[in-house]
Amino acid sequence: MRALLVVNPAATTTSARTRDVLIHALASEMKLEVVTTEYRGHARDLGRQAAESDDIELVVALGGDGTVNEVVNGLLHKGPDLDRLPRLAVVPGGSTNVFARALGLPNDAVEATGALLDALREDRERAIGLGLAAGTPGTEDEAVPSRWFTFCAGLGFDAGVIGRVEQQRERGKRSTHALYLRQVARQFLDEPHRRHGMITLERPGQEPVTDLVMSIICNTSPWTFLGNRPVYASPKASFDTGLDVLALNRMSTGAVARYATQLLTSSPERGPHGKHALSLHDLTDFTLHSKAPLPLQMDGDHLGLRTSVTFTGVRRALRVIV
Repeated sequence: MRALLVVNPAATTTSARTRDVLIHALASEMKLEVVTTEYRGHARDLGRQAAESDDIELVVALGGDGTVNEVVNGLLHKGPDLDRLPRLAVVPGGSTNVFARALGLPNDAVEATGALLDALREDRERAIGLGLAAGTPGTEDEAVPSRWFTFCAGLGFDAGVIGRVEQQRERGKRSTHALYLRQVARQFLDEPHRRHGMITLERPGQEPVTDLVMSIICNTSPWTFLGNRPVYASPKASFDTGLDVLALNRMSTGAVARYATQLLTSSPERGPHGKHALSLHDLTDFTLHSKAPLPLQMDGDHLGLRTSVTFTGVRRALRVIV
């Protein structure tokens, strides 16, 4: 088997020595080409080259969720094709690694590599669904290129938090759970639309849902992790179904305290709920419109401001080694 290993040298939880060990372990089982990313978007370019090659059967992403997202978008730049495209494998190297952990992989890079090699020997893989977000036709965002996401997206509050975290990291701060929690508090205090929701959710054949303050789109569950604690925004979300949505139409201090507590105590059986929470399961197509530009995030990557985004849940989009 010929494989491409895409290595993010800035991955926060793997050292150069650890990466060398992992590379040697993988190279002992396959014909391995190793490329280290050098710029933002490089992993996407490498994924695209692998998709267009005639002999690469597997692409391994060694890094965090951002690296995985770039590789996936490169592989699927012409759309899904299970019979033709290389399979994807992930070795977690980021601070959270939601996608890898949602697949059931160990969060330790060395253990995950061992699990990957076992899966390859036993030919274990699954076809998973992914989310696709695009600018909505007929709006000012219609020219925005479409982009795939593996585990979550968000328009509004959570994307604003991620934008703040990225600003702090650019200033040299480490990505820690404490950093995220501080930015959640600051985003809440500065949120200009928390009393009057700007977002409208539209689905084919359904009445629009208006005045939403925030919206989280899940392609799998858990939504994220706080250390080793999984957090379930949409417990029913799955790689085998369409997309799930959790939206809130109120973000008063009391409501935020209530729903934050529900998130922190969530389980595979129960997520946030109440009269100000909207939970939708297994959606194929829907659109979020906003009266004012709001931040958008996908797989933990802040993508700027948007006023309208159309989401599609695409089943069996990519083969993944598990």
